[in-house]
Amino acid sequence: MKIVFVYDAVYPHEKGGAQKRIWELARRLADDHDVHLYGMHYWDGPETIEREGVTLHGVCEPKELYVDGRRSIPQALYFAANVAPALLKEDFDLIDCQEFPYFPCFVSKAHELLRDSTLVITWYEVWDDYWYDYLGKKGVFGKLVERATLNLADTIIPISAYIESDLRDLGRTHGLEVVENGVDYDGLQSVPEADAEWDIIYVGRLSEHKNVDLLLDAVADASSQMDEDLSCCIIGDGPERESLEAHATEAGVADQVEFLGFVEADDDVIANIKAASVFVLPSIREGFPNTILEANACGVPSIVVDHEENGSTAVVDDGVTGYITEVSADAIAHRLVDCLTDDVTLASLSAGAREFGQQHDWDVIVDELEEVYSSAVQADQ
Repeated sequence: MKIVFVYDAVYPHEKGGAQKRIWELARRLADDHDVHLYGMHYWDGPETIEREGVTLHGVCEPKELYVDGRRSIPQALYFAANVAPALLKEDFDLIDCQEFPYFPCFVSKAHELLRDSTLVITWYEVWDDYWYDYLGKKGVFGKLVERATLNLADTIIPISAYIESDLRDLGRTHGLEVVENGVDYDGLQSVPEADAEWDIIYVGRLSEHKNVDLLLDAVADASSQMDEDLSCCIIGDGPERESLEAHATEAGVADQVEFLGFVEADDDVIANIKAASVFVLPSIREGFPNTILEANACGVPSIVVDHEENGSTAVVDDGVTGYITEVSADAIAHRLVDCLTDDVTLASLSAGAREFGQQHDWDVIVDELEEVYSSAVQADQ
């Protein structure tokens, strides 16, 4: 098949769960298919290049994805306007367009109608009423666009059963084929552990909904309960960094918490995860976090919070690969103490996490995706 992925942000120039998923799948699919990726032109040199068997098309100069901590609507429209003419020049058997930021999905639908391709949409998060929290009254427009996007493709690929359930709640009950995120399990085993030793690690964007302030308070609480200064590594950057550094000082843990900022090399991120005992992701809004899978593959159990908008709860088997807690610093601290004071518990969670990571190796995931693609194309014939 001739397959194209459509997404504005291109890995490794932009690092996030969607970018990583697309790249890992694309380069493996390229072993047996003609695979293309249309995104913004991040790299030096010609607009079209080949990397690891994947043909990359840079359709426009990069623009900032986030403005004031929110995904930029002008940027999304800018990319959609530029990807349209580039995409419509080519024939493809199948288009896998990423659901967010929606507008490119309409361009991809035009290709399906005009050039007889098959469109599938990969779905990472359902926002629905969260749009009002995000944009206030203007959120009604985001909600309408999300609902319209939901009906563009005959096949939608939710990245978890949690997302599938959310889509069903919106009324989309047909053509849903779950294909979860994956991890390069064998590759991660070869990464050496960092020299540092962390009790706790967080990896992710420093945004408000990530609730990293709760983690800082939990570090203080757990340290007090254990009568020792727990060490915490925070990898990532974002609009909340300055306030979080101030919060660490207020909580009395500034000397225990190290903000590493954005870490360029993936192996350096993995090395630090391996050097930690527990991975904590207190975010209330996630799809299927790659970071948890990576921690799993490294044998590092995870603590996440129970929230109706948090897909992380589908990635953690409570008491087996980590813990799911209430959305509070006290609850997180309680589970940190459980992990860090009981070697038997920590070893059991570590073994469970590693097994879960191995079950989600990218080679397993790409086989599942190929089946979905083949079925979608055959249904269109």
